[in-house]
Amino acid sequence: MAKIPFVDTHVHFCDLRKRELVYSWLQPEFVHPLIGDINGIKTLVYGAEQFLGETRCANVSKTVHVQAALGAADPVLETEWLETMADRTGCPNGIVAHSDLRGPDLEAELERHVLASARVRGIRDFGEGDYLVDPAWQRGYALLEKFDLLCDLDCAWEDMGKARDVAKRFPGVAMVLEHAGFPRSRSDGYFRDWKSGLHDLAQAESVSCKISGLGMFDHQWTVDSLRPWVMACIEAFGVERSFFASNWPVDRLYSSYDPLIDAYFEIISDFSPSEQVALFSANAERVYKI
Repeated sequence: MAKIPFVDTHVHFCDLRKRELVYSWLQPEFVHPLIGDINGIKTLVYGAEQFLGETRCANVSKTVHVQAALGAADPVLETEWLETMADRTGCPNGIVAHSDLRGPDLEAELERHVLASARVRGIRDFGEGDYLVDPAWQRGYALLEKFDLLCDLDCAWEDMGKARDVAKRFPGVAMVLEHAGFPRSRSDGYFRDWKSGLHDLAQAESVSCKISGLGMFDHQWTVDSLRPWVMACIEAFGVERSFFASNWPVDRLYSSYDPLIDAYFEIISDFSPSEQVALFSANAERVYKI
C-alpha cells in the first residue's frame, strides 16, 4: 500500500455497450500499432466502480480520466457519460476530454465540454502528421486558454523541441507531457536522445511531466529498470513539475496496480516528505485543479 495518498492522473474507463461512444482501440480485431496485443484489457465495462474496487488498497485519493473513446461522432458524449459516473461515484475528479484542435467548430465544442461537466480540465488530441507546427492546430491550442483548459500531449522525443516552441509561444496554456514522452525503446542510445528531448521541452515553464505508462515498452519491469527513466524525468522537470500516474488499465497488461505505485514510492524513498507529496499528489492537484 502506498505510504502517502496518490492522485492518479491517467486512467481510462469504457463501456462497450454504449455504441455511440465508440472505442476503436478495444475492438476484437484491433492490434495496437506500437505495443501490439492488448486483448487482455478488452473488457465490456471498466468504469469507476471497477477501478475503485481494483485500487482500494492503494491509497488513491483522486483520479483524472483521460479520453478513451476513439471514433465517436461527438466527443462530448464521453464527457457527459463521465459526469454521470462521477456524480454517482465521486470518480473521476477531473476529465481530460477529446477535441480535434484543428476542427472547424472547436470553440463551440470546447464550450459544450465545459458545460457538460465542471470536472473538465483539459483536452487531448492525437493530431495527425506534423501537427505541432500546423498554424490551424496552434490556433486551436491557443483557444484552450479561453476555457482555462490544459493540453495533455502525446509527444515522442523527436518532437519535443517543437512542443517546447508551442508552449513558449502560448504560455497561458498549461501543457502536460503524457507517459514521460512514451519512450519506445530501452537502448542506451534511445535513452540519451529521449533525455535530451526532455531537457529541451522542460525549457518551457508551462510544461509538466506525467511519469506513467513505462510498462508499455518494459513488460517485465522492475524497480531498477524503471528508476533511470523516472529519475531522468525528475532531473529535467524538477520535483516541482513532475508527477506520477498509472495509465490504468492499459498498464495492467504488465503489472498489478499496487506494485506499480509501491515501485514509484521506492524510487523516491530518499526524497524529503514534501517532495514525495509533490510527486504523488500536490503537483497533480495543482496542475489539474482538483
